[in-house]
Amino acid sequence: MGLYAVLFVSSFLVIGAYGSCCKNLIPDLSFKLTGTELAFPCESTKNIYKTTGRYVAKNIIATRMQIYKDDAFVALPRYRHGVPFTLARFSLKTRGCKATLVPYPCWPLQEEGNCEAFQNVVDLYNDGAEILWILDIGLVNTLEQPVRRCSPKIVGISLKTNQVVKVVSLEPFITPESRLQYIIVDYTKEGNPFAYIADGGSGAIIVICLKMDTGFRVVLPRAVALGCPDDVKDVLYIALARKPCGNVLYFTYLSSPRLFSIKTQFLQKAQASGAVIDVGSKPPFGKIVLLGTDNGAAIFFRYKGESDIFIWNSETAFKPENFLLVQKGDDCRLATQVVAGYKKLMWAIESNFHDYILETAGSLGPSMAVHPLIKTCD
Repeated sequence: MGLYAVLFVSSFLVIGAYGSCCKNLIPDLSFKLTGTELAFPCESTKNIYKTTGRYVAKNIIATRMQIYKDDAFVALPRYRHGVPFTLARFSLKTRGCKATLVPYPCWPLQEEGNCEAFQNVVDLYNDGAEILWILDIGLVNTLEQPVRRCSPKIVGISLKTNQVVKVVSLEPFITPESRLQYIIVDYTKEGNPFAYIADGGSGAIIVICLKMDTGFRVVLPRAVALGCPDDVKDVLYIALARKPCGNVLYFTYLSSPRLFSIKTQFLQKAQASGAVIDVGSKPPFGKIVLLGTDNGAAIFFRYKGESDIFIWNSETAFKPENFLLVQKGDDCRLATQVVAGYKKLMWAIESNFHDYILETAGSLGPSMAVHPLIKTCD
């Protein structure tokens, strides 16, 4: 278990002793996000976007997050029309509970229809080497009438200079069934970066050598998708566990009853045959949503439709007795990601995404929050 998780569990135990039910003990580090708190270049631009339907506050939702120093970066997928920018930043030093979302790295890179810009950022990853990697699927309005604006791509942004340093098209690696969902970036012992992209639609992991701009598809065994209703593949979750014996990528479909893994050294060499490990069976009472890691061997998850967050040390057997409850949730929001970051805490991004999907979030749009994982109930 990594440093972040050790500090987190220590905090958890202290809070449990106080027995303060669902009370966040550090409100200065808790932020509410809303589609109404966006930074535009000027008021006239904001008004133009509103009147032309390019800015609809209730259609904006933050689903994924990464942290660098005291800044949080969030993906604002263009699930529906009216999302003026799809990648944003806000400061974790902000005073007050509401954060203003600022387009990152700049406003011009958010232009819909411009293939040099971002079209639909669905995931992002801080590689630990001061580069933020963006997964842009190129397809917008995915919950309405999907429109293919551009080819899918990976974009690397220097967190030191806020400049784009790498763009890799994913067009050569997709199929008509492809549905790109998540990205993770890993480094070899020699320092070469590799990106792993979950392609849930076609049952594959796309591997990109970011140094050489080359890549390939690793088609997963059929057993990985067993349990998906009517052979329709749903969400393919991935999580990278860093271990002394080598990094391991864990993956599972939401509807699959089992968790799988593969050592990244095999992925990087396209040696997947016989290398996929069946880690074990999920508990019979719930489907698992992988949320992230502590940058070590610990993996955070929750059950589908449930807000409680658990941690599992992947050095132990994948069994319920090794699942530790680390946050008791509420009835409003569900976590979509847990990441390590600012003040050496574990952070969660939450929303009522389920209401957003069903268009029952109300006229104000979805409820979104970012906060450290240190609140619980007895």
